Amino acid sequence: MTQNIEKLNKVLTYVKDTFVGKDNVIDLLGICLLARENAFLYGPPGTAKSAMVRTLAKTVKDGKNFEYLLTRFTEPNEIFGPFDIRKLKEGELLTNTEGMMPEASMVFLDEIFNANSAILNSLLMALNEKIFKRGKETRHLPALMFVGASNVLPEDEALNALFDRFLIRINVDYVNPELLHQVLLAGRKLENNTETEMPEILSHEIRELQNLCKTIDLKPIYEVYLNTIISLRNTGIAISDRRAVKMQNLIAASALICGRDEAVISDLWVLKHIWDTEEQIEILEGIINRTIEKDDHPKAHPQALQNKTPDPEEVMKDVQILVEKWNSGTLSFEEQNVIKDKLRYLQTRCDWIRNPEQKQYIQQEIESLWQKILQSI
Repeated sequence: MTQNIEKLNKVLTYVKDTFVGKDNVIDLLGICLLARENAFLYGPPGTAKSAMVRTLAKTVKDGKNFEYLLTRFTEPNEIFGPFDIRKLKEGELLTNTEGMMPEASMVFLDEIFNANSAILNSLLMALNEKIFKRGKETRHLPALMFVGASNVLPEDEALNALFDRFLIRINVDYVNPELLHQVLLAGRKLENNTETEMPEILSHEIRELQNLCKTIDLKPIYEVYLNTIISLRNTGIAISDRRAVKMQNLIAASALICGRDEAVISDLWVLKHIWDTEEQIEILEGIINRTIEKDDHPKAHPQALQNKTPDPEEVMKDVQILVEKWNSGTLSFEEQNVIKDKLRYLQTRCDWIRNPEQKQYIQQEIESLWQKILQSI
């Protein structure tokens, strides 16, 4: 177990060194790989989404990578493979899947929401059950992980089921300007194919870890997890029973990648990335940070410790925006709830401000807005 975990962590470190400023994205891809859950990358073009997945796939020594850019006109043959002509002559309707998605160990589908009705049903089954079904033909897929990507979120209700199949949603943005110099150097190195020793892991070793992930003891965090799900549902974040069950795999993966056989409270950090809308990103971060901040386990996942110190000016701007919105007086019940949720989040962020004078001033502004909200009830 220890040897395989070390191998996986070396692989993830290599990918992080290749893509500067993307540690959180790569750590989450590692979690999904261990949990055998699907990941969705959301962000503008040029943020290395496909390059990161491609590099991670290359480290799986005996793996096969399948990568495809979907359009509205993509046909099933382009994803799953054409019908086998030789078998067709014999009266059998079988798919020739050589080099296609049903044989891949790592699958990356770019612009996933361009999926049309012709491939949607087969794609949903592949993502959810890891099964390829076409006519009488049924086969289990060897995929270790599916990754989808898009620079937009789905607007068509027909695509909501597809979006729901991606348990983790990762916001991929341009790197911080402070890291741009390192990005340029790393990018140049990548463009020139500069020889660097690439760590490797075998697909069967990943499968062994995926099976081991199912044995992680979740009892120590069960009560907190249950209360967190109830709390998130109460704030308007829709979490189906199916997703609540599956999210336990992510928590277990966080524990396993840290070399533990039981989960701790800080492993709930992965729940920051189960959002449906951009507005929920900050709300989730506030709620989950409050839950995990008291956990000081020495073997906590590094991403659990990433409670970034907020910029007081940015927090104050956000508070002022909420004040203006509330004062407009034309808010629906749902919009009022969103403002309350965001205010709670800012209240949490305010606790992390180091300058006591700035902290006190912003807290007074927040308290003033709460008073207005309470008076209107």
